[in-house]
Amino acid sequence: MSAPEVNVWKTVTSQNPNHAVNYAQRWRTLEQAGHDIHGEARLIDALTKRESRILDAGCGSGRLGGYLARRGHQVIGLDLDPYLISVAQEDHPSAQWVTGDLATFQLQTDSGLAQFDHIVSAGNVMTFLAGSERVPSLTRMREHLAPGGRMTIGFGAGRGYEIDDFEADAQEAGLKLDARFGTWQLAPASDEFFVLFLSHAQRPLPNEAATYSITPPRS
Repeated sequence: MSAPEVNVWKTVTSQNPNHAVNYAQRWRTLEQAGHDIHGEARLIDALTKRESRILDAGCGSGRLGGYLARRGHQVIGLDLDPYLISVAQEDHPSAQWVTGDLATFQLQTDSGLAQFDHIVSAGNVMTFLAGSERVPSLTRMREHLAPGGRMTIGFGAGRGYEIDDFEADAQEAGLKLDARFGTWQLAPASDEFFVLFLSHAQRPLPNEAATYSITPPRS
């Protein structure tokens, strides 16, 4: 399966305007019914120090970033869908949520480019990207990864993003693959699902990307 020519999420939501609404409601319904929807978040919480700066890249309606914020981390979630961002703001007010495109985003603070101790991208976000968006998105995330920081990305096989292609894209973006597992519970690597740990392969380089200003959440 070849890489999509256009962003999959944009295509689906343009064809079905209710898709984002249904997506957000699905997670709300699952949680209200008592289902465990926080497996990815528990792993990231275990990997990071308390009060870590965490970027939830492709945050959707905020289930992962919201959990981490409630555990005391400084969380910013980024997603291109304005409706999902509005749901995240309503359901998880302890984190900060920003509408933006992974391929072009640049988060600024008063002291310069925002830096994160950990960046996580779950929920098959990487497979929604158009082929032309893959390396730019990984590059933008790498630029926001603090020195010594780590990145965790998870997505399923059979969605048009082969693991060899991902590794090549990550290398081009200035990242190195440190470890690979088969589930968010760190089962051995498999060909069905990929949970990938990455870090800087080289010093971050400057860029000229679109800028989205961020401010601390109100107490």
